[in-house]
Amino acid sequence: MDHLAFTLGGLTALGGSIGYFKTQSKPSLIGGVAIGSAYAVSGYYFRQAEVETGLAVALVTSTLLTFVGGRRSFATEFKKPVPLVLLTLGTIGLGYYTFKYKQFYL
Repeated sequence: MDHLAFTLGGLTALGGSIGYFKTQSKPSLIGGVAIGSAYAVSGYYFRQAEVETGLAVALVTSTLLTFVGGRRSFATEFKKPVPLVLLTLGTIGLGYYTFKYKQFYL
């Protein structure tokens, strides 16, 4: 479970950094690094065998990323790639960690 958390964290932090360097968008940098850091924290908890905490952080982070990506995708009428990538990454994380939550707790 930690591999996906670290991958999503790296991708979102990288994306936010690229957004900043291309357009000087501070919200992209702050959002990308914040979401990336939250995924890294969940990956850390998974590595420490604190699955419950790791799942909680990963689910909240994935929900937030899905919401932001969905809101921006609707605003651009699904025509711009960046919001679609955010929506896709958030949906992947949300789907995977929801599956893992059900697998462990239901």
